[in-house]
Amino acid sequence: MAKFNALFDAIDSFLRTPATVTTSGSHIRDSVDMKRIMITVMIALCPALLFGMWNVGYQHFLRMGYEASIFGCFWYGFLKWLPLVIVTYVSGLAIEVLFAQIRKEEVAEGFFVTGFIIPMIMPPDVPLWIVAVATAFSVLFAKEVFGGTGYNFLNPALVARAFVFFAYPSVISGDSVWVSRAPQDAITGATPLGMVMNGNMDAMPSTLEMFIGTIPGCIGETCKIAILLGAVILLLTQVADWRIMFSVFTGGYVTAVIFRVCGLCVIPGYQQLLMGGFLFGTVFMATDPVTAAHTEMGKYIYGLFIGILAIIIRVLNKGYPEGMMLAILLMNIFAPLIDYCVVQSNIKRREKRLSNAKKTTR
Repeated sequence: MAKFNALFDAIDSFLRTPATVTTSGSHIRDSVDMKRIMITVMIALCPALLFGMWNVGYQHFLRMGYEASIFGCFWYGFLKWLPLVIVTYVSGLAIEVLFAQIRKEEVAEGFFVTGFIIPMIMPPDVPLWIVAVATAFSVLFAKEVFGGTGYNFLNPALVARAFVFFAYPSVISGDSVWVSRAPQDAITGATPLGMVMNGNMDAMPSTLEMFIGTIPGCIGETCKIAILLGAVILLLTQVADWRIMFSVFTGGYVTAVIFRVCGLCVIPGYQQLLMGGFLFGTVFMATDPVTAAHTEMGKYIYGLFIGILAIIIRVLNKGYPEGMMLAILLMNIFAPLIDYCVVQSNIKRREKRLSNAKKTTR
């Protein structure tokens, strides 16, 4: 059974506390480990997920002209979400276990959050085989080829979405999302970003509707109240850094206001923050501790550019109505360079201060 040791160890570690812990020596022992951090992130995601399940059913029955109970809407959405998450975990964990077995290492807990997020950023009716291919691609080429969890420089969940976006653009183009599938055809509902792109401003939902989340969209991105609740959980547990969230909001809002003043966009700045996956990406994607900047000043720069680029892509490039995905992935690439520049700047500043101190003592 040694051939499947990585799989058995992963199941055992998921269900119980890992036995491989430090017991002596000069190690700092803390109750916070990767498993608890990943569980905290999954708990923070639950409010958005639960509302998203209900909203999938609500949008379906609304467009079909039926009235359904809260439980009926939730059950319909749950049945849409369940196959997505099963396919994601099966396809992704298979590769994780395979590489762990080849390297004779333990299966890292990082994919449990990745597999939880991927179904939340996909349209509810995306073909399951596409989800499987996208998940396998992201785990293989965004993680394992670089060494696995902790060594990846791109967010794997966003890579999965980007793969679907570029390989199968009709499925997740951003101007419309699958709401439900009827026996004869599929019913689609335009997202607020799609309405802006197509100039259909008369049908735009109200600010309150966008904040509550009773609008078409991917499962996890619609309810801003639930996302903010998740942000509070991440900040209170110090799993996510407030500097990144604050700077993303600041960069996005200021850029949106500038475009509105210049007449390039008719959408108010605060509505830009409520549309699409801006808020979800800010809270759960940009704050990824592996792919984000690590220096304090670097986190401000990193987040600021994510917000700025997201709005620039939305407004100036009509081919990409949802700019958050591309903005985060681009800044994932530049995060190491940002940290390097910040560190070098600190070194030069200290050398200059030391040099001035020596001149003064003379």
